[in-house]
Amino acid sequence: MPAPTTSASAVVRRLAMVALHTSPLERPGTGDAGGLNVYVAETAARLARRGVRVDVFTRDAGTATGAVPLAPGATVHHLTAGPRAPVDKNALPAHLEAFADALGGALATGGYDVVHSHYWLAGVAGRVASARVGLPLVHTAHTLARVKNLALAEAERPEPEVRVRGEQRVVDEADALVANTELEARALLDLYGADPGRVHVVLPGAALETFRPGSQAAARAGLGLPEDALVLLFVGRIQPLKAPDVLVRAAGELVRRDPSLRGRLVVLVLGGLSGSGLAAPDALRRVVQEESLEDVVRLGPPVSREELAEHYRAADLVAVPSHNESFGLVAVEALACGTPVVAARVGGLPVAVGDVGVLVDGHDPRDWADALAATLGRLSDPARRAAWAERAVTHAAALSWERTVDGLLATYSTTLEETS
Repeated sequence: MPAPTTSASAVVRRLAMVALHTSPLERPGTGDAGGLNVYVAETAARLARRGVRVDVFTRDAGTATGAVPLAPGATVHHLTAGPRAPVDKNALPAHLEAFADALGGALATGGYDVVHSHYWLAGVAGRVASARVGLPLVHTAHTLARVKNLALAEAERPEPEVRVRGEQRVVDEADALVANTELEARALLDLYGADPGRVHVVLPGAALETFRPGSQAAARAGLGLPEDALVLLFVGRIQPLKAPDVLVRAAGELVRRDPSLRGRLVVLVLGGLSGSGLAAPDALRRVVQEESLEDVVRLGPPVSREELAEHYRAADLVAVPSHNESFGLVAVEALACGTPVVAARVGGLPVAVGDVGVLVDGHDPRDWADALAATLGRLSDPARRAAWAERAVTHAAALSWERTVDGLLATYSTTLEETS
């Protein structure tokens, strides 16, 4: 399924985005904030620069209220649905009706052309509200329950049946479905019976103006890292799905194989507790202790996008050992900075890293240690490192958010023409 072309003639002037369970104003890397937040924030801002007025609707969780500017031409609106306080994602279905009612009221007075929902909760509410006011619904799943349930981490709970049923209704009734990759499109067809004519593949991207190559030495100096260190970086929420423990145990294996590495190896883990990780908040620290890596592993909180770019530039490589990823924004951002990526061969990660990354089958720490050691060995040659970085940047340049917005605009236009 190719990405949509830009030949459609219908023009979208005002767009309603729906991100019920998490706001694009939240910093990615903790709670429920992650790649979806980045996706919504980046595409909303860039669509606004193209002349589309964008309103993002999210649930009022008490951290902000009313209308909050996201970017020129893009605003985040907080709708009342349940308590003005954080609510566990699994408890949000109880508030879907209230959110759909509030969203329907907003859509009825906004002069919108299209509604674009993100994640199944927003899709369920968006389906009800958009149908009520006669607007077409475009939906992006970001993750799919049936796909996740086929690749659960050891400590991860299966996605509940209420989600599976909700996703199925959205797939059946949305006017268009945006898949991040061809693999996700195939999952929509094979696992949910989606209509192939309504599935559009639009690759996510990276903010190339923020994530760009730079001096590793300067980045390390700014972060207080030794210039001659071997720096392995993990970026993501701390939960079994993202598998930071795999990197830590692989680092332990590397040190056991070569004790001299202990003096140089630095493993940076940036992220906050999320999902099932909240049930065992000290689990990753215990893994660090079990591997006797207290002097090697540094656990840090999520950082700003600009700070994250500096961490990418400071690292020798970025590890993405997730059990499932619909795409893998971290991988593309790292590559855009010229930093090699070692990633699990799951979900959309093979697309995100292309032929410039190293893919690992499975999650055995010994296999990951092999891949990390081999990659660090290749990077020890300055000429080889420079050539690899150049290829990485070239690969990432083809995955810009501007290209994503091209695909979304074409999808919106096609959907308008088909539903008018």
